[in-house]
Amino acid sequence: MRIGVVTQWYPPEPAFVTGELVRELDSRGHQVRVLTTYPNYPGGRVYPGYRQRWREQSSTGNLTVRRVPVHPSHDSSTLGRIANFVSFAATSSLAAPGYLNGVDALYVYHPPATAFSAAAVARLVRRAPVLLHVQDMWPESVTASAMSPSGGLGRAIDRTLAATMRRLYRSADTIAVISPSMAELVIERGADPDRVRVVWNWTDERLFRPVPVTEAARAALGRRGDRCTVMFAGNIGPFQRVETAIRAAYAASDRVDLVLVGSGTEEDAARRLAADLGADNVRFLGRRRPEEMAELYAAADFQLVCLRDLPGLRGTVPSKLQAALACGAPVIVSAAGDAARLVESARVGLVCPPEDCAALAGRFAEAAALPLAARTALGRRAREVYRDRMSLRAGIDQIEDMLTKTVQRGAARVRSG
Repeated sequence: MRIGVVTQWYPPEPAFVTGELVRELDSRGHQVRVLTTYPNYPGGRVYPGYRQRWREQSSTGNLTVRRVPVHPSHDSSTLGRIANFVSFAATSSLAAPGYLNGVDALYVYHPPATAFSAAAVARLVRRAPVLLHVQDMWPESVTASAMSPSGGLGRAIDRTLAATMRRLYRSADTIAVISPSMAELVIERGADPDRVRVVWNWTDERLFRPVPVTEAARAALGRRGDRCTVMFAGNIGPFQRVETAIRAAYAASDRVDLVLVGSGTEEDAARRLAADLGADNVRFLGRRRPEEMAELYAAADFQLVCLRDLPGLRGTVPSKLQAALACGAPVIVSAAGDAARLVESARVGLVCPPEDCAALAGRFAEAAALPLAARTALGRRAREVYRDRMSLRAGIDQIEDMLTKTVQRGAARVRSG
């Protein structure tokens, strides 16, 4: 097939879903054309070595990548983020008719919803069917974030985004979502149930895989004797509510150490809370190179996944969960919805309600009390669950099948018409 891929996030940015998808489709013999922008995530500045200009195109074998300019921004500024999303919608839509003309199918990565603009324009030129890959629920993930204004403007943005998403769900030929709850939400908001399929996300399997425990990684985590080490890896932002984990770790400080690896808009507040509590069993490592993460996962006893208790997040399965399972690491999940149900049903860790310090402290204590053999069994099942349900091979098989069937349906409509 000739497949057009529209995504605002693409390598060298940490965009493993689109990066791995394109790499695998290319390796399977498909001709892939990627329409994206200049890398600027997560810092909000264009990466060194790139200079924004209207047309930059590179090809390797069957893969071609076209980059278009964008207003780089990734901070808490509402206007900056809006400009970032809208500028990509504008420049990609201008480039789409010529660049994506002749493709058999279009794949659109969401968020942001504005990425659909280019596919909509390209579809007008040639009736190529569109697969929308929904990774995040809008408007909830926008209106609940720091970038959303309050008051009447915030409500207006919410209504506008909600109406936009309903139109997108109805107009997409097929929709891939990352969890069962997300499937229910997009169907509730206008998508045809027969065109929605759950495709669990994969992770970067070149980085996240089982590796031996090293003394260097143990030292980096600050391992202390036989104490249980719980590691949180990833964004420290408004949706993670890591303050719950810090308070829970303080309550279980006699047996548990909590190590936070990563950064984000809430990091300073989290550090202040740990200092105010006097929680000397909570440590911050800051950002680490992706190449270091597998060894850190191996050196910890459990990986922590925590989310706020928001309706729009109940269908969210954070990427750190796939990374942990791919590494064969047992998890503790403080969340509602699909992430918790998956861990509980697959028996790969411990689960408690979100934003409940006492319940999470109890899970920390329970984790510390588990014998080594029980922890090993959890890790082994974690790896098996990832391989069977969430691996790159399993995910791309489903995306490829959806694209193929969508093209076949479109061809059948043309013949019958």
